Amino acid sequence: MPKSRLRKKSDYTPPTTATAVKISSGRTWVAPVMLALFLIGLAWIVTYYVTSASYPVRAWGNWNILVGFGFIAGGFGVSTQWK
Repeated sequence: MPKSRLRKKSDYTPPTTATAVKISSGRTWVAPVMLALFLIGLAWIVTYYVTSASYPVRAWGNWNILVGFGFIAGGFGVSTQWK
């Protein structure tokens, strides 16, 4: 059987121009707002339970729990903007 020819592959030469990539999210506000919403929601719910439903808003009754969880859900919503 005849021997097949060997193919010569061209050598890879990487591009010579190197550019620096600056990674900047520009969203420095996300972490503080997210943590603030988490803490406000937690404080709202804890205050409601510790004061036996007298505070933060007495007229809302058990809706205070929903307001607290709303702040926490807002914190999770803001967390989606984090890069």
